[in-house]
Amino acid sequence: MTSFFALASQNILSPMVLFFGLGLLAAFARSDLSIPESIAKIMALYLLLAIGFKGGASMSGVGFDPRLVAALGLGVILSFSIPLAGYALLRLTTGLSKIDAAAVAAHYGSISIVTFVAGTQAVSSLGFSFEPWIVAVAAVMEFPAILTALWLASRAGEAKHQTEGAELFREIAFNGSIVMLVGSFLIGWITGKPGLDIVNPFIGDPFRGVLCLFLLDMGIVAGRGLRQGAGELEWTTIAFGIYMPMAIALLTAVLVLPLDLSVGGHALFVILAASASYIAVPAAMRVALPEAKPAIYLTMSLGVTFPFNLTLGIPAYLMLVQALKG
Repeated sequence: MTSFFALASQNILSPMVLFFGLGLLAAFARSDLSIPESIAKIMALYLLLAIGFKGGASMSGVGFDPRLVAALGLGVILSFSIPLAGYALLRLTTGLSKIDAAAVAAHYGSISIVTFVAGTQAVSSLGFSFEPWIVAVAAVMEFPAILTALWLASRAGEAKHQTEGAELFREIAFNGSIVMLVGSFLIGWITGKPGLDIVNPFIGDPFRGVLCLFLLDMGIVAGRGLRQGAGELEWTTIAFGIYMPMAIALLTAVLVLPLDLSVGGHALFVILAASASYIAVPAAMRVALPEAKPAIYLTMSLGVTFPFNLTLGIPAYLMLVQALKG
């Protein structure tokens, strides 16, 4: 088993992570380096298309796998339940209001597709294969946490302008990232290897370069968020952004053991659960809980947890899985 320091060094010195660091440095130095928002959105759609299509194409021709059903069920349960634990911890250990605690907790029950993409690159670079349907698990873990957060806010009696249920469900179910990920997965599944051969020049080798540019932009956004939102965060809140994903990773790594996944698939499941959303959930919070402060929940997920996972979290979770699976 590779040592943590070796895995961490390999991960931190990868081009993707170094470009993220460059973005952070540029933001802290107040450089005018930036990527237009429209270009960043195109890159995000490209990454979702690529990871979804490749996962679907890999699934094509593969027989029914009962582990997929079990994995989907476990993913939904985790996404519903993690915000409950997160909310309780935040209320116990920080000075956040009930509605801010609910909004932050929602982010940690949902997933970051970019952390997942970075995880697939790290796992693949170490020579581990993984179950292609793990992409479907990512899709179902996007939204249950949002529903739990809204229940928590409603129970606290502090949410004043919650969106009507039908409208909120539509906002969540048809969120652009979910539509692109699930849609491209299905298209890849339908067209199979012939379809992958056709689009591979577009989603093959260029994928890593686009990921580098996207993470550069994420570094800039995260750095600016840390600068602007630092005054809103207590040290106990920042600590939550580090220990919460580690606790989720440990719990998930144990719960996934009975599924008997490959090392790579097991690690990616853990990476998914330990990631924190910074796209789908913030969008839903702006609609459903406008009283919650983006300076808190977005800075936590993008400015604290995302850099931690990208640099140290991914190798730590992989090592944990290797240790559990012997």
